[in-house]
Amino acid sequence: MKHPTRHRPPGRGTSQGYVLIVGLLFLLVLSLLAVSMMKSFGMQEKIAGNTREKQRAFEAAQSALRYGEWWLGQGNGSSGALCKSIVSVTANDWSSMQVCSNALTNPTALPWTPARADYSPPSMAVALNGNLGGKAASGDINYAAPPSLYINYLGLSQDGLSMLYSVTGAGYGGSAATAAVVQSTYQVGASTKDLGKE
Repeated sequence: MKHPTRHRPPGRGTSQGYVLIVGLLFLLVLSLLAVSMMKSFGMQEKIAGNTREKQRAFEAAQSALRYGEWWLGQGNGSSGALCKSIVSVTANDWSSMQVCSNALTNPTALPWTPARADYSPPSMAVALNGNLGGKAASGDINYAAPPSLYINYLGLSQDGLSMLYSVTGAGYGGSAATAAVVQSTYQVGASTKDLGKE
């Protein structure tokens, strides 16, 4: 007995091959898009983390600078002396604060040596490994080092009635590689005036 032969419609076998190739191309394109999106999200997370660390370092430096300006405003200014040592200062005990007659040679080279004041604000947790130590008891993330402060006597104002000071603060984020330095010129006399805000 003879079996009937089946006839395929013309062009059906070739169109199935094209569908497979187009499907594989779509799959390849979608895979490439997914990989690039993952890389993009990873980069955005790094940028956000670096921005946060930069802001933390800036705020720490700013707190030291403001403390130095406040301390000068309390009538503690003098013509200073040659500073040769590193001192520790807390917010409640400023007895070891100093005014230096010598200027910082390079304020951006941290940590400053041979002299500076390491200022410890209330509730700031400092750990040698910074961020890696986890959260501190205060709820804040650990800082790599305490903020530093340097007050330098610049001389008398043009009218000779006020004393001028350079106040420099430095702060760190969660690592020693993330640091910020801020500086102001401060005038103490009959009235206290921050020359950086004019």
